[in-house]
Amino acid sequence: MMRYLAAALVVLAAPVSADPIGDGSALVQENCARCHGVTAEDHSPNPRAIPFRFLGRLYPIESLGEALAEGIMVSHEMPEFVLEHDEVLALIAYLDSIQVR
Repeated sequence: MMRYLAAALVVLAAPVSADPIGDGSALVQENCARCHGVTAEDHSPNPRAIPFRFLGRLYPIESLGEALAEGIMVSHEMPEFVLEHDEVLALIAYLDSIQVR
């Protein structure tokens, strides 16, 4: 029984990234940069897609976790995506790091 419990704990333990901001940056470069400005300086290629540096003016960044995990409804076309829990955390860390305050 203890062997199964130990195995379950290993499976359930979420890996913690040593560099969540770097991981989040890689995610947005790969998945979002075609439409959104994804750095602290970029302008969005799609004028209907907000530059990510201004998201904090519309939403508290820390509150985006659920929307990122479940899918976001926006006013412009956007591909559907599914993020793992650690990817959501990395994306939030990155978005928070580039906000214009």
